[in-house]
Amino acid sequence: MQYYWNKLYLERNVSKAMETQMYLMIGIVMFVAGLFVALSRKNAIMVLVGIELMLNASNLNLLAFSYLYENLQGQLFSLFVIVIAAAEISVALAIIIKLYQYFKNTDIDMFRSLHS
Repeated sequence: MQYYWNKLYLERNVSKAMETQMYLMIGIVMFVAGLFVALSRKNAIMVLVGIELMLNASNLNLLAFSYLYENLQGQLFSLFVIVIAAAEISVALAIIIKLYQYFKNTDIDMFRSLHS
């Protein structure tokens, strides 16, 4: 009977690790796509979209590890990251709106003339 329970526990942990590995792979793909968007685009809003994609990828990784180790720390930290990301995006959008009113463009290269 002990062997059966140990085998069942091992099978459950192996399947959990496989599920976590798939989530981590999706997170890596999301992070790389966000990094590519953030570095290759010249539109300020698209750069913000890339940054948000990278933050969501890190949240997915936090949640995957939280699921694997069966604790709530990853979920709580992910919630904290979501709140910080919402505050960051609201401030960044406000700055972009003001810059659009001044330059009539959201191209990042136009913002370089702000240097003194």
